[in-house]
Amino acid sequence: MALKLLEGKHVAKKAKTTSKVKPFWEGTPLVGETELFSHLAEEKGSALFLGSYSLSEVVAVLGKKNFLREARKRRLWPLAFNLDSSAYPLQRFQIYLREATPRNLIVDLKIREGLFRPAGGVLLGRPFPEQKCLRLEWLTLQNPAQEFGLRKTPLPGQLHPGLNIGKKVMDLFVYLARVTAKDALLAFPAYFHNSLLFSRYFAFVNPEKQAEVFALRRTFRDVPWKQLAWIIHLNCLLREDGTPYEWKAEEQIFPLNRFLKDLFDSRDYKDAVRKALPEFRFTIDWETFYRKSAEIGPTTD
Repeated sequence: MALKLLEGKHVAKKAKTTSKVKPFWEGTPLVGETELFSHLAEEKGSALFLGSYSLSEVVAVLGKKNFLREARKRRLWPLAFNLDSSAYPLQRFQIYLREATPRNLIVDLKIREGLFRPAGGVLLGRPFPEQKCLRLEWLTLQNPAQEFGLRKTPLPGQLHPGLNIGKKVMDLFVYLARVTAKDALLAFPAYFHNSLLFSRYFAFVNPEKQAEVFALRRTFRDVPWKQLAWIIHLNCLLREDGTPYEWKAEEQIFPLNRFLKDLFDSRDYKDAVRKALPEFRFTIDWETFYRKSAEIGPTTD
């Protein structure tokens, strides 16, 4: 584990000490374009991000991709960074406001490198060779300096309002995947609303799962998506047979190579999604939802 404070001294030292990072707003860039994520052959190991990159290099890229600027605009400054590699190759990267305490958490990312291939090595009747992926197994983005209230209500699982920088964070992940020569990003949306947010960029590997999410949003297009998220979370969505619908996470993929782009943009994939759509019919148990939501407080803004 290595933890450091940007614009200040190190908070803790449990791994090799990394050098201080010059604030991005002073003068020239932190490092040159060709130096970003340079391989450190003599330091290869699990103490480095993805086994290859120093914490200073990671912070440099956050500066280059304007994450640090966005944090400062939101008065989330100074920042503390923590990299936990105790479960390597799974790593946990966290960013905090000022000091590493749970109440100050801004970013919580669990990530690993790995290979992906559907069961049987086939999708839509096509051979599917192993793909090198960055697997985003958990992601929290929040503003610990803000609280929820009647005018701004949480989504399931949220403790603080979000940062509203999804596009910039997505650009960061794509950049990281490209410089590490990956074929795709993989996400595992723990909540239904996560899948909707990811769906702007990702497709479910399983076309039936893609159809399921399409059907949910199409059926309840007049229901605010935040309310629908709570309806699902509180087990108030019913399948056609009357049984409660339960959200189950599956892989969503962001293709980076030509093979994957062509596959998920193919007529075969789109036809499989359309064919599966009629299988998903849902109703809402409004009486139970209103009762449960009254117990937890407002579920829409």
